[in-house]
Amino acid sequence: MHRKLITSTNHRANPILKTTHLNHSSLSQPPNCIQNPETKQHILHYLLHSCLEQCKKIHARKVFDEMAQRVSQALETGKLIHGLSIKFGFGSDGKMGNAVLDLYAKCGSLELAEIVFEGLEKRDVLCWNSVFSMYSRIGRVEKVVGGFGLMKSFSVRPNQFTYAAVFSGCAKLKVVCSGKQVHCDVIKMGFECDPFCESSIIDMYAKFRILNDARRVFDEVGSPSMASWTAMISAYIEIGVLEEALRLLEKMQHEVCVLDQVASVAIIGAYTRLGRISEAYDIFYKMPCPNSIAWNLMIAGYLKNGREAEAVDLFLSMRKSGIKATRPTLASVLSAAASVEAFCIGVSVHAQAIKQGLENNVYVGSSLINMYGKCQNPMYARLVFDSLDDRNTVLWNAMLGGYSQNGSAYEVIGLFIDMKQLGLRADEFTYTSVLSACACVGSLLFGPQLHSNIIKNGFEANLFVGNALTDMYAKSGALTEARQQFELIQHQDNVSWNAIIGGYVQEEEEWAAWKMFKKMRADGPPPDEASLASISSACANLEDLRFGQNVHSLSVKYGLETSLYVGSSLIDMYVKCGTIPAASQIFYSMPRWNVVSMNSLIAGYGQKNLVEAVELYRSMQAEGLQPSEITFTNLLDACHGPLGVNFGRQIHCLLHKNCLLYIDLVLGISLVSMYMNCLQKTDAINIFSDFCNPKGTILWTAMISGLNQNDSSDEALQLYRKMHKSNVLPDQATFASVLKACSVLTSARDGVKIHCFVFHTGFAKDELVGSALIDMYAKCGAVTMSMKHFKEMDSKWNIITWNSMIAGLGRNGYAVDALDVFYELLRLDILPDDATFLGALTACSHSGRISEGRNIFDLMTNHFGIQPRIDHSACMIDLLGRHGLLDEAESFIDKLKVVPDAIWASFLSACRLHGDEQRGRRAADKLIELEAHNSSAYSLLANIYASSGNWTEFNTLRQRMRENGVHKLSGFSWIGKKEASCSE
Repeated sequence: MHRKLITSTNHRANPILKTTHLNHSSLSQPPNCIQNPETKQHILHYLLHSCLEQCKKIHARKVFDEMAQRVSQALETGKLIHGLSIKFGFGSDGKMGNAVLDLYAKCGSLELAEIVFEGLEKRDVLCWNSVFSMYSRIGRVEKVVGGFGLMKSFSVRPNQFTYAAVFSGCAKLKVVCSGKQVHCDVIKMGFECDPFCESSIIDMYAKFRILNDARRVFDEVGSPSMASWTAMISAYIEIGVLEEALRLLEKMQHEVCVLDQVASVAIIGAYTRLGRISEAYDIFYKMPCPNSIAWNLMIAGYLKNGREAEAVDLFLSMRKSGIKATRPTLASVLSAAASVEAFCIGVSVHAQAIKQGLENNVYVGSSLINMYGKCQNPMYARLVFDSLDDRNTVLWNAMLGGYSQNGSAYEVIGLFIDMKQLGLRADEFTYTSVLSACACVGSLLFGPQLHSNIIKNGFEANLFVGNALTDMYAKSGALTEARQQFELIQHQDNVSWNAIIGGYVQEEEEWAAWKMFKKMRADGPPPDEASLASISSACANLEDLRFGQNVHSLSVKYGLETSLYVGSSLIDMYVKCGTIPAASQIFYSMPRWNVVSMNSLIAGYGQKNLVEAVELYRSMQAEGLQPSEITFTNLLDACHGPLGVNFGRQIHCLLHKNCLLYIDLVLGISLVSMYMNCLQKTDAINIFSDFCNPKGTILWTAMISGLNQNDSSDEALQLYRKMHKSNVLPDQATFASVLKACSVLTSARDGVKIHCFVFHTGFAKDELVGSALIDMYAKCGAVTMSMKHFKEMDSKWNIITWNSMIAGLGRNGYAVDALDVFYELLRLDILPDDATFLGALTACSHSGRISEGRNIFDLMTNHFGIQPRIDHSACMIDLLGRHGLLDEAESFIDKLKVVPDAIWASFLSACRLHGDEQRGRRAADKLIELEAHNSSAYSLLANIYASSGNWTEFNTLRQRMRENGVHKLSGFSWIGKKEASCSE
């Protein structure tokens, strides 16, 4: 080693040799050629002076970013000095040896320092202190504590600096006994009142959490040093005894008057670690000229406590004050800018990093990549990444995270492959980013391969990786694998539970999600914002108000009901359950809104009141929120009637103006649906025609459904044939819509053809299509085929399927079978709705089951809490009236708050059937009062008069019809012929 050092002294224009009065020739001569003792003494003095100068340069307070270069230069100079000192025989000299040792120690060169230390003839306290200081800086504190005992065994007397280093080592190692023994030694040696020792002792006891001993030492000092005050106050703050810390701080300020920078920085650091930002800022504000460390601590404190905007503001103030930003400063402010997506601030900091020559620093580089990624500029992040020469795993992870956050899933996978090809080892953060990308694309090709790689590298037990695997499988629809992975996680946290619950909700397995949520409450951590939002979405999908209200209560319990995610989910749940006032109440109790929460309430208002939906849209614009395509879709869905079509046309113009119509297909489909809802079929057809071919399945389906809605079922069927010829594959919604057209047209021939195509395309087991097939066959009179298909269905959990079957059987005279299906539904605990009860009541009416009809109506209103609609009441009137219970039917009508025309029409038909002229006249008068130009009331009452032989009243009624201009419409019938229809 010594030979190697000597060979490095070939005088390569070293600045040391240029500045000395000794010439190069005297230094380059062999030691035996220099006989003059005075010359040797000059060389020794020069080398010692040069070594001490290098130590001072390192010890001088400079910004951290300049230290690496200074240390590197000092180390090279130290090697040169060391080599020369060995060459001239000064290597083991006390002062020279200590100086070289101290220089190596300050440079952190452990190997060289230990070599010099072992080569010293005499090791005094200074060389021991240098070694202890080095060990402390590099974290080898066990060497400090162990070395102290060795030092004592060599009879070297410690000084105050030795004890300070040993106390610090004992504190870090938590060795209480050793610390107390050293404290006794300090008292024995008489150093207990030394400022270095007293502050170190206080700090050690504070780290041991023995505050009584720390305070006893502090109180025994007559005039505590600034370091002692700082150590004691910081100890109270760290432990959390803030009142005592504040009392001591006031006492210190009274006795010492002004805190020095070291004390201020220490107290600011302690406050920020505890999250006491206000107290930290008070100390910071009182500092006359805060140094860069104080600024860094405050910026980092604001960032750590979620006050990113204030961290950015403080950085701007720091820059105005002329304090030079350091590497930690830039990294902290870049993280703050990333959190608040302050792109302009981030770019400004990037420019400052380039100006200070820090753009290639790994720490700053990773912060820049993270900032650009979170500010949705992955391209800039990649430019920074590519410009860095030394790309370690941290930088690769930052770049992978940037792509993942911006949904660039395939770029993540490609970058990960590049990383593996370069031989870099992935860590848990690498795998979580790549698994997140696989979850985004639902990739079950690359995901399982990555899972194998994770197992091979021993990361399968890592919590972060386990959560990411569960999430990847769940979002890819592989719920079995997701559940298996979830169960393998030893200590599931909120992220684990949220991943599996969210997966079940996404795959519309809401009851499984609810069971997992209940299990989470029983065995797992308390629900957080994500889990409550997911389970609220499950309740919304089920339209289950009771469970939704339970979730709302839980949200209130945990104080999350007004948070953005939970609040938005609860609004959506109440809207889908039809409870708009509750949704509105939650919305207006939220401290701030986002586009999602506003969109949910706009959808709710749109169901009942377009004006309120439009007002909320205007509030969104006033709040400075950018409407999304969902906003416009919800507004268009709310447009009905003359007012709706006018507003819909305005949105249409706005979409045209902003060039959004043909870029986003969803908006085009919503416009088609809006015009169809407003009975503007021609406008809808024009928009449909404007779309370029090939048109998507959803667009074709929207048109077919709209034509059905506009009583143009024959056109809907023709459009379906055109779609089929265009080689566009239908989906389940298309089949449901076109089968409805067949039902309206009672075109069994077309229905059978479509059924065959349904079978070949694999939609035969779909519940929506199955329900449409049942309804189509039933309306075409093919009850046997309808019942056959119903029995063959594997899954019948959708209430629409049961409703189709019950209504179909009842409509075709199979009332008993319809009621059997209804009771089977109740046995299977499938929740009936209002349409279910309407079908059952109709069946009772057609089969004369009066008592059973009464029981079913009571079951609907009292047990299931379903409010009767007009058609339910009309059906009950028909049931009672059809079988002669006109008195009970009339009493039923009298109990109704509002009696519409359908009720009186049903009652009038019953009166005509049983020839009750008095009640018939009352029903007809009410009906004519409601609809003066409806001929059915006149016709039915005329038939009653004719049946009873009351020709006078019959003729009077006919005369009244002529006077009022009421004409009886002629009946007509039609038959299907190939692909056309004929009527007569």
